[in-house]
Amino acid sequence: MADDAGHRPTGKDGGVVQNKQSETAIQTRLKDGSLKLYELEKEVPAVDAIRIRREFIECETGAKLYNLGIFSIDVERVVKRNCENMIGTVQVPVGIAGPLQVNGEFAAGSYYLPLATTEGALVASVNRGCSAITRAGGAEVRILHDGMTRAPVFAARSIVHAKQMVDWVTGHIAELRTAAESTTSHGKLIDISPFVAGTSVFFRMNFDTKDAMGMNMVTIASAKAAELIAQETGARLVALSGNMCTDKKPAAINGIMGRGRSVVAGVALSHDLISQVFKTDATTLFEVNYRKNLVGSARAGAMGFNAHAANVVAAIFIACGQDAAHSIDGSTCLTTVDPSPTGAYASVTLPSLPVGTVGGGTGIETQQECLNLLGVAGGGTPPGTNAKRLAEIIAAGVLAGELSLLGALAAQHLARAHQQLGRG
Repeated sequence: MADDAGHRPTGKDGGVVQNKQSETAIQTRLKDGSLKLYELEKEVPAVDAIRIRREFIECETGAKLYNLGIFSIDVERVVKRNCENMIGTVQVPVGIAGPLQVNGEFAAGSYYLPLATTEGALVASVNRGCSAITRAGGAEVRILHDGMTRAPVFAARSIVHAKQMVDWVTGHIAELRTAAESTTSHGKLIDISPFVAGTSVFFRMNFDTKDAMGMNMVTIASAKAAELIAQETGARLVALSGNMCTDKKPAAINGIMGRGRSVVAGVALSHDLISQVFKTDATTLFEVNYRKNLVGSARAGAMGFNAHAANVVAAIFIACGQDAAHSIDGSTCLTTVDPSPTGAYASVTLPSLPVGTVGGGTGIETQQECLNLLGVAGGGTPPGTNAKRLAEIIAAGVLAGELSLLGALAAQHLARAHQQLGRG
């Protein structure tokens, strides 16, 4: 296993440029600007390009970057698909929580959750929630909506022209579907939702992307459909993404209409279980959720009504090669606790969870191992089932995290737990 791009032995397979004079010449060219940092892979193998680039940055900044050069992943693939101007990797600790019993339509069984985080107490907290859910018989999980969106914005000549554009699009969905799907062997255009703001016209295109998260897929497909709209309506395409998608930003539209995989997870907890695991009672658990997650979030003007859903989403995303910026979508989660005669029913609703098991960072070796741990690496049979399974597992993990934090707050244990786990 290759473990150090900067400190391998010399030789044909050593990952070090054989001709020292050649390497010195490369460094000279970098300094005088005749060779750009991003051009190094054209001159030398990727592993050498990474080391030379890192050494150049060390000289330029005076910083020592030894540990960035220690890694085990296949950099030949990464520099082509995942990262430009690579100088190394950052290692994030990965903890495990579970087992977690998930009773979904796609994820059915016991799972161990890989959580990549530097936040002490997070893994321990999720682990406690997993224990409670598993003892309760498992989390019920269902997918409500599945579709990735892209929303190009057009400039109309007038509001009359804007309405004509909407009418044309709604009357020619089949033609637009054919155009969009001509760019992909997997993606399918589900529907198009029009939005008008004066002379700005947005068409929110919703795609089935199977096991891919699908942003690249829907962007290319939407470009083809947008080209046809502009051609047939005389409108001017201003931007392929008009922020009605909405991508990597908090937005009510994602919470209302859904984006990516929309998932709900719930579990029935008995009075005894709440007392034994969380050291509190159902009434207090309900009140903390009501006053903190619902009233507090509403008073703050938050778009999410939860305790820390993004914490769990981000930790699994980083471990499993998802786009970490999409963890903001996890913060739109709505957490509810309903009292019952036997205890309480807790649930989380995640309307916008953009996840995939193929493409992006999912093929990087360490991230793929985490996906393998969950049994969801690669494409599913039939296509789309692995991504849905991952979404259901994440939703159950979010539920575990929410329950544990609510329980700690209800029992007044939060500060003590942080102090014990080095987060004082």
